[in-house]
Amino acid sequence: PRRLRLSAASRRRQLLDVALETFARSGLDATTMDDIAHEAGVTKPLLYQHFKSKRALFLELLNEVVVRIIKAVTDAAESALEPRRQVEAVCSGYFRFVFHNESAIRLLLDSTLPYDPELADAIRRVDDTIAIAVRPLIRADIEPDHQRMLAAAVVGMSKGVTRDWLHTKADGAAPLSGEQLDAEAELLARRVAEFAWTGLRMVHRD
Repeated sequence: PRRLRLSAASRRRQLLDVALETFARSGLDATTMDDIAHEAGVTKPLLYQHFKSKRALFLELLNEVVVRIIKAVTDAAESALEPRRQVEAVCSGYFRFVFHNESAIRLLLDSTLPYDPELADAIRRVDDTIAIAVRPLIRADIEPDHQRMLAAAVVGMSKGVTRDWLHTKADGAAPLSGEQLDAEAELLARRVAEFAWTGLRMVHRD
């Protein structure tokens, strides 16, 4: 079939969207530029006109995901005033993003990623930003390093719950509607926030 003619910007956006789904399905290591070109219905030379390499394409996608998830979490944190509610709001913003952007999260948690300082830095920015949002909510009389460590623990717990949810979907769970995804996100946010808040309230200086 004849390829639909798009503007350069529209074509680039299409290629990014197709690449996101392809990487999320197969992982960085197993995905080739041939795969992405085939899924997008374009030639490989055209794909290389927009992205000089698979790594460059993946990194651009990863940076997009980082920006989007950071915005979702920081906007949620600013929506609540009381500390207990802020913890839940941060978790809610995170899980809502996760459930409505599954491909983006699979990209972020891709277990096939090789060690690459630039990729690692992009992923670390997500963890650091969420931890920064959580740190001021830890009101215990503890040292800054202790506070930072606990904030990182909350982030790690949320990512662990995310991986469990992705494994559950991989095991054949039925797809959920948008409203069901929102309800599931709020449920997990309450559970994680309750667990985190209960533990944080018991923290004291060593």
